[in-house]
Amino acid sequence: MLSIEVLQDQNHSILLLEGEIDASNSIQLDESIRSLADNGAQSILVDGSKLEYISSAGLGVFMSYLEDFQENGISLKIYSLTPRVLEVFKILGLDQLISIFPDKTTALRED
Repeated sequence: MLSIEVLQDQNHSILLLEGEIDASNSIQLDESIRSLADNGAQSILVDGSKLEYISSAGLGVFMSYLEDFQENGISLKIYSLTPRVLEVFKILGLDQLISIFPDKTTALRED
């Protein structure tokens, strides 16, 4: 089960993810990110503090936006991942491709 809450913090759109991202609900994450981008978001922050699990399908959603966002000047940052979820990103080397920060303060400082 995945819950996605969209919050606004000044000029940042924040996706608060709660639960698990797998093949059955990764489309939900995809739609949330696409909707923000389509509505002109320039800075998307992903709060992973309540994310318990992410499958390769979920990781694929983030990966699918990297090139598009880079070309369009959209910033995507992930922060506060649990050690277990962060380890999945690291094992696949995605921490080298996606901006991952220990907390929101650090993510905002890196603009």
